[in-house]
Amino acid sequence: MLANTRLRAVPHVPELKLYLADESVPLWEKTEEELGAIGLPPPYWAFAWAGGQALARYVLDHSDVVGGRRVLDLAAGSGLVAIAAAKAGAAPVVAADIDPLAEAAIALNAEANGVYVDTIIADLLDQPPPVGARYDVILVGDLFYEQATAARALAFLTRHAALGARVLVGDPGRTYLPREKLTWQCEYSVPVTRDLEDQEIKRTAVWWLGA
Repeated sequence: MLANTRLRAVPHVPELKLYLADESVPLWEKTEEELGAIGLPPPYWAFAWAGGQALARYVLDHSDVVGGRRVLDLAAGSGLVAIAAAKAGAAPVVAADIDPLAEAAIALNAEANGVYVDTIIADLLDQPPPVGARYDVILVGDLFYEQATAARALAFLTRHAALGARVLVGDPGRTYLPREKLTWQCEYSVPVTRDLEDQEIKRTAVWWLGA
């Protein structure tokens, strides 16, 4: 992991630093082949995706949204959004992802930013909300890129919202974003890796789930 990344400032959230890939395509192709052979997903944790950058920026600029609250960063990847929430005063902060390598990435990135983030490596989308406990805020960056996953994610988020969780989504216009269920909050111009996106700047919005 450290051999293929270096610690650097996040373009749209320069007060935070992450261990990010220098050359996205070689790392992606290398790890996709190697990890695919053992059934692990591609290295989403090695990149600062547009939705996560926008959501992290929003959380840091609106700390009252998460301050003192229990927060879940769903499909956390690098842990960028969880780290931003912790910096903004959220506690506890839980980062959930399905990739075992994300656990190490999140721990390294949290330490580099002087915060602590709990990590869950599991697919939470089909699990019911825990009995007797809930998250106050759920943060979701760039998860609506694939139809089946998007449908499961929306169902999961809707279940939690019905229990009182506030759901925030950062998204650069992915195909399966359920816009009809969301309320637009703001928009940013986010620098991204052109190797992985179709342009160097992505117009990226932050949304609330609900009216």
